[in-house]
Amino acid sequence: MTSIQHISTGRRIKDRVVQGLVYLAFALAVVPLISVLWLVIKNGLARFDMEFLTHSMRGIGARDVGGGAYHAIIGTLEQVLLASAIAVPIGVLTAIYLVEYGTGGRLSRTISFFVDVMTGVPSIVAGLFIFAFWILFLGIPFSGFAGALALSILMMPTVVRSAEEMLRLVPNDLREASYALGVPKWRTILKVVLPTALTGIITGVMLAIARVAGETAPLLLTVFFTDSINNDPFNGPQMGLPLYVFDQAARPNDTAIDRAWAGALTLILIVMLLNLVARLIAWWRSPGRAR
Repeated sequence: MTSIQHISTGRRIKDRVVQGLVYLAFALAVVPLISVLWLVIKNGLARFDMEFLTHSMRGIGARDVGGGAYHAIIGTLEQVLLASAIAVPIGVLTAIYLVEYGTGGRLSRTISFFVDVMTGVPSIVAGLFIFAFWILFLGIPFSGFAGALALSILMMPTVVRSAEEMLRLVPNDLREASYALGVPKWRTILKVVLPTALTGIITGVMLAIARVAGETAPLLLTVFFTDSINNDPFNGPQMGLPLYVFDQAARPNDTAIDRAWAGALTLILIVMLLNLVARLIAWWRSPGRAR
């Protein structure tokens, strides 16, 4: 009896120690995030107003008070939207091939290898590739679309891997039940597999968007700088919020630094808003709600 109690006590102690380590790891992960959010919110609210959201920097000097990031907000939204329109279909279709059609094949192994390689590609390399091929070789000038091409390269591996994992989590019983009813494979994927994995795929897409939305290096080489509003991402330089923050933070005066903090806060809010919209879409399209 004493031996059993000793073993039980030892297990409780180990359980408490491991539980404490888990809480400690959680605190170590959350504290930096909260501190960054608090710092951005505290400093960004000083210039986060309607003027900042509805005006550009056209006609605003380096030391002038005023100005805003409207031109950068438009640029970021258009660039991220174009990058998503390129990367998401390609990434999801690639994941479908890897899971549903190319299991164990040489082509699927090759694709998986290059996806792993692309995952570790620095963002500046993607920007240099688009700069060398799109701008220097093809002679197409700086534009928001060039920046979107660079961002799409960074998005693709994240979309592929997240979609692949979500598709693998779909039970094979659902596929086999659909096949037993005589449903073709392509229709099974479209009507059964994808709706089941939709929530996870959207989460992966949002992770990819969150990664590229704050990238500065690719935009430096492909989009260039402008203080004016450019609603056409296919023609001429177009500002983005990461470039705006970089440009304002490099200026040696408090008004520019305030604009930089407000730009960083705006970027965080845009990513959070897009995440919320994606969650609502996933909930609306979920199979459980449809039933």
